[in-house]
Amino acid sequence: MNLLLVRHGETPWNREGRYQGRTDTELTPEGEAQANRLGLRLAGLPIAVALTSPLTRTRRTAAAILGDRSVVLEPEDGLIEISHGAWEGQLASDIEISHAEMFGTWRARPDRHVPAGPGAETLGDVEDRAWPVLVRTCARLAANETAVIVAHDAVNRVLLCRVLGLPLTRVWTFRQAPAALNILSGSSIADLQIVRLNDAEHVGPLLQESRHRAI
Repeated sequence: MNLLLVRHGETPWNREGRYQGRTDTELTPEGEAQANRLGLRLAGLPIAVALTSPLTRTRRTAAAILGDRSVVLEPEDGLIEISHGAWEGQLASDIEISHAEMFGTWRARPDRHVPAGPGAETLGDVEDRAWPVLVRTCARLAANETAVIVAHDAVNRVLLCRVLGLPLTRVWTFRQAPAALNILSGSSIADLQIVRLNDAEHVGPLLQESRHRAI
């Protein structure tokens, strides 16, 4: 079985460096174009299951990937982005000043118990709700079937850390570009291997990936 784990396309708050979390932001025109280009890359690939976070930015990215396929797009609350609490809507550059100690811990050594802002979730909270979605998805797939899962930066990072056997303190050691494609493959969830990580060929030139200052 194959899992296509995708991050949504660019949003205005990604571009500005604002923490968005649960806030229901739209895609920018470039974000729409990124999703459409990924859809073209995946055109013709049979997809058996399609899951998405319930937020608009992920649903629109998933719709671009599915195109005219007859697969029903299934919203999953467990895939929603990490809550940033009081940080949502604020610039990361401002938070770095106003909440220097908390921000420094979040960016340097988050682990599973560090909140992603005042009144926010932790990475452990995200893992507890997102990993069961992956388990259920794998159980639905036959050996030769493929599922697409469209989620968010923090959600994808947590799931990929779990598959790689990395502690959540290592969550910032790889990237998740807007509309990034990750491919996981295996005969069961216990033996998943990461075939592609942060594949953003459809987003921009090699080594010129768009970098954002917040998630």
